[in-house]
Parts: sequence; structure tokens; C-alpha cells
Amino acid sequence: MTQTELAQAVEVTRAAVSAWITGRAAPRPETIERIAAALNTDLATVHTRTTDTQAGLPVTWYHRPGYPDGGRDGGNAAAFAFDADVQVLARETCQNSLDERLAENGRPVRVRYTLHELTGEMLDAFRKAILWDELHLHYSSVSQSASHQKVGRVVDAGVRDMFEKGRLVLLRIDDYNASGLIGDDYDDGKFAAVVRRQLESLKSGRGAGGSYGLGKATLWATSALGMVLINSTLSVPHEGRTERRVIGRLELPWRSVDGSPYAGPAWLGRPDPDTPGAEVVRSWWADEETVERLHLTRDSDEPGTSFLIVGAHDVASLDQSTVDLDADEENGSDDDGIRDIRAMHRRLVEALGRDFWAAMTGGGSRLPLLEASVRTLRNGEVVIEEEKVDPAVAQPSRTRALRAFYDGTTVDRLTEAGQVALRTVPLRLPLSGGRRGTLGTHPAVLLVTEAEDADGISNQVHSLRGNRMTIKKSGVAGLPLGVNAFQAVLLVGHAAGDSVPFADEAEEFLRAAEPPEHDRWGQTEELTLRWSHTAHHRIARLTTEVNTAVKDLVAQPKRSGGEGGAKLRKALTVPRKTAPRRGSGPVLPELDGLDAEIGAGGEWQITAEVKLPRGDELPTMTPVVLLDVRSGSRPKLEWAELVAVDGCEVEDGVLRFTPRARRATFRGATDVASHPVRTALTRLVLELRAGKGE
Repeated sequence: MTQTELAQAVEVTRAAVSAWITGRAAPRPETIERIAAALNTDLATVHTRTTDTQAGLPVTWYHRPGYPDGGRDGGNAAAFAFDADVQVLARETCQNSLDERLAENGRPVRVRYTLHELTGEMLDAFRKAILWDELHLHYSSVSQSASHQKVGRVVDAGVRDMFEKGRLVLLRIDDYNASGLIGDDYDDGKFAAVVRRQLESLKSGRGAGGSYGLGKATLWATSALGMVLINSTLSVPHEGRTERRVIGRLELPWRSVDGSPYAGPAWLGRPDPDTPGAEVVRSWWADEETVERLHLTRDSDEPGTSFLIVGAHDVASLDQSTVDLDADEENGSDDDGIRDIRAMHRRLVEALGRDFWAAMTGGGSRLPLLEASVRTLRNGEVVIEEEKVDPAVAQPSRTRALRAFYDGTTVDRLTEAGQVALRTVPLRLPLSGGRRGTLGTHPAVLLVTEAEDADGISNQVHSLRGNRMTIKKSGVAGLPLGVNAFQAVLLVGHAAGDSVPFADEAEEFLRAAEPPEHDRWGQTEELTLRWSHTAHHRIARLTTEVNTAVKDLVAQPKRSGGEGGAKLRKALTVPRKTAPRRGSGPVLPELDGLDAEIGAGGEWQITAEVKLPRGDELPTMTPVVLLDVRSGSRPKLEWAELVAVDGCEVEDGVLRFTPRARRATFRGATDVASHPVRTALTRLVLELRAGKGE
């Protein structure tokens, strides 16, 4: 209805209607009654405006038409930046909730993950709620061309699982005390950045974790059907309302339905009358019954957003499985393992405790930033009770260290069990724009304490910044023999304190040094463009400073020599044999230490130390990583990352050593695509070869 038509129906001028719409005036009570009658709705709706009027166009799916130039997309490329892994999903979505926390009230953001398996009548009712009949032909078209598309094969498998096995797994992520998807449906704002756009990040906090706009893609990557439904309660009103702003987005590859081409994405919403033919849909203000049918009911009117992943699957869980696959095939098992809600529950709890223990830890004047929990249902019945993630259980040593820092109970050196030692280590920040020099020195905080069995791998440093999500996990190379097992925490940026010098600059610098996975600091394109191609050396120097400080704190103090000690040393002395005369050829650097572990993505993560001979000019060496086999040649793996830590530089995979250095350290990660078998079933061999390593 146009403004003129409404003015005629309620017997007022068009200028009066315009004034109502723009908020410059309000209609009288008797006029409101006539407005309700003209719009064919009830009087309460006109007064409260908490839901859309029932007179509007019905909610439906809008599929983006195919490109007029004939171009085709085989899926959303952003989704391929991450694996279909609930642990990756937990890391990205929880980070996003942390970034959108309403910090003014001082309360933590509360995030809850709900796994819900539907079967039977509940599954049928949900399919009806998402208008499956409108989608059926689109999914059928994708299935017919599945053999030619990676995304198509995943979607086809998801549809077959739903119908052949009669089940569907929903995974809902609710956050509370967050900003919600505020802003217009189309203009710049958080809503459009998440629902309409790709590679756009509009984060609120100065210490925000995300910067690429890729994290939201994990939602659709975790859905075997490519479907995510959204219900948001806004912290800032939009169109005069805040509750139950609902929309759905579907990510499918290009398809042809009844002779019409469709580009890929589709949206579930109410048709927008301001678009040509009222074809494009926008979000709508749903009633309580609708959000209940869509399994999007929120616990309260507290601001935040609920994302419902339809057809959740966890392909990466197969790498963690202990199931005998051969036995499953013989027994004709119909469970592929990737939709096991109990396993998914366990892996979500593990990921939240591993990556966000610091954000869930408080002490002194510092309050926790995050509360996280996981629960599992089947057809509305509890399968696993809601489990609140406890950082003291997930990471006891590191949690103890952080609390000691907040409480001001740290010591200078470890002398008793349970103590936490503190050192400051310098991060020398470069000048931007490629200029030479140092902007300033940011004092990062290093905490070291004894390790406990529940911590997992010992002798590691977990590094984090403002939002307190663990960014980097690394071992300490060259530890002396006999050190007690320890755990270390490195706090940088605002994690070290809001009043610490150059905290803002450190946040900006390290955020630019993170890849889309936000799991390390190193060379990135943004770091090169904004600072220089050598800016990552500042991070390498920080790592060196941290390792040196850790070694100093955990090394056993030397004891003064006495008569008893001298006698014992004499008794234990091993007679030396005369070393054979060596040839006159060049002396090569030697691999002297190796620390390796399997990373979260299935890659080998390696930290190696090299002993260097004396000399001003040292030959270049190439680190080559191989898999150990019982017979035949060893398969060679490719490097996904190879970076220098201390005493060397890396150029095109070759190590060039610093003149007059006595030791060098480098770090690397293998390319999972080059692994011929699952990493957990392999043994690693690292060789240091002269020259370019051929």
C-alpha cells in the first residue's frame, strides 16, 4: 500500500502519513483504529509492533538468479577456508561472540551450544517449518550434478542421510549479552555483513579476534545441507523493534530448476515490496510460535543471536575416532560417524576448554569475558545434560597461572610447588609504512608454572591477546636436561593490561599477523602491506625472548662443587676416546634438537634446533621432512609453513644462518594435502641437507 492509498483510506493528507513514517508525528488514537482496519490487522499490532502484521506477503525462499553472463559458482569459496569440523566451528563462533560482547555492563558473554537430533514426527514438522517442498527441486538438481561438484556431493550425502536414515542433526549456537545482528538488511551494518556479504568484518571491540570476515563461513561449512537459520535479539532497535529478527540463508552451488538458472545462495524471509516484483526477501519480525517451530526460541530477551545449523556434520571427528572401520563394514553399520551427537558434544567441550580457558578465567579485579556450555538432545529429550566448560578442569596449570597474575600473587622465580613466576618480555613494534625504526616497546607478560597431567602436552607456551583466545601454541626448543614439566602463558596487548604501554598498537600489529585461522603469528600479506616485508622478524625476536626467559625460569640452579660432589663426578666420569682425525672438508651445521606434535588440522608441527660450527660463512641447509617406513624410500612431505625463529633466515625453503651464531632455531608445519596417510598413523623423520636439498 502506498502512502497516498493509506492516506485516502484513513481520510488524512499524504503529508500526515509521511510524518508518521519518518517519526515526526504520531497518529491520534481514533486514527490508529482506522489504520488497523485499512491494513487488515488487529489494533494491538499497530500499537506494539513486536511482530510483522499477518497481512504481509508470506514468508518464502528467494533464490538468487543465475548470472546473466553465464558464470557459475560451484559453492561459496569462503567455506573452503575451514574444515567441516565442530572444533573449528567452536573456535570461530565463540571468537565472534567474544568480539560482540556488551562490555559496558561488565558481564561475560554467555554462549551455549545445543546439539539436537530430530527423527520421526519432529523431523517431519521441522521440514514443514523450513518449507522443504519449496526447496525439494533445488536439492534434486544439486544431487543430479553432484558427481561434478565437491559441494554437491556433500549436499547430496546430507539429503540422503536425512531421508534414508530418517534423522537430522541441528546444532544451535546461542549467545547472550552480545550486540546482536544490528543494522539494515542491505546497508552497512552487522546484519548485512553476516547475512548478505562475504569477506567483510565489522567487529565492535578494539581487541577483536576476527579481521577477515571468514569466520561466519564455518556455520555453513558445518551444515551438510548448506542451511543456517538465524534469530537475533538486537541491542539497538531496528524499525522500532528488537526481538525475534529472523532470516535464513542457504548456500548451494549453481543449479538449474525448471529451465531457470540459479547462482547459488538463497534466503528465507518475507518478500520486500521495495524490490522489483517483490522477489527479494528480507528479515522479518517473527512471532513466538514461528521461532518455536524453527527451533530458534531464545531463553530471554537479552541481546544476542541464535544460529541454527541444519544438518550439522563433523567430518574431522573421523580422525579422532577409535572405531574399527573394517569391523563396521563387515557388520553393515549404517552410521558414518560424522553425525554422532555424543562425539560432537565431547569435541565441542574439548575445543572450548582448549581455546577459551583464558577468556573464562577471572581473578582480582578482572572478570571472566565468557561463559560456555554444551548440551545434547534427541527429539526434545535430554541425552547429555548441559555441561558448563570449567577452565580449571580443562587447563588447570594455565588457569592457576592467569589467576595468580590477576590476584597479584606471582613470584620472580619458582621455588615451591604451585607458584607462578612472572617475567616481562619486550615486543619491539615497527613503524608502519615500511619506515625503519621502532615505534615503541610493548612489555608482554610471561607466566610460568609447573604442569599437571590434565594440561595435555607439557612444556608449551600458549600466547593470547585482548579477547583472551589462545592464538599460538608452541614448544620451547633447547630445554636443558632434567627440567621439571611446566606450562607457560604469554599475555600480549590488552591481555597484559589495558594500561600497559603500546597495548593498542600491539593488538593492531599482532591481529594483522594472524592468518584466517587465527592460530599463529607470522608473515601475512596485511603485515607486509601495512608495515614491511621484514616486520615478522619482530615476532620472531619476541619468540626468542620468550624462550630465553622460560629456560632461565625452569633451569635447575647450579650447585656449588664440594668434596662429595667432586668424588661423585670422578666416579661417574666416562673415559674419553681419542676422536678420529676428520677430513679437511667443510664442517656442516647439525640438527641438534627436535620437538614435534600433530596440530589441530592434522599437520606435523615442528620446532628444530641446529648446532652451528664456527665460521663467518656457513653453508645453506634445507630441512626435509619425511615419513618413516619399514622398507622402500621414505615419502617426502611438503612444507605448508617454514619460518625462522632465531639465528637464521628462511628463503625459498632454504636456511641461511647468521654469521658467528652458535645455534639456530626454526619452526615449520607440514602440508596436510601431501600426507599419503592419516598423520596419527605415521612417524616423522627430519633431515638437514646441504644446499637446496635435492
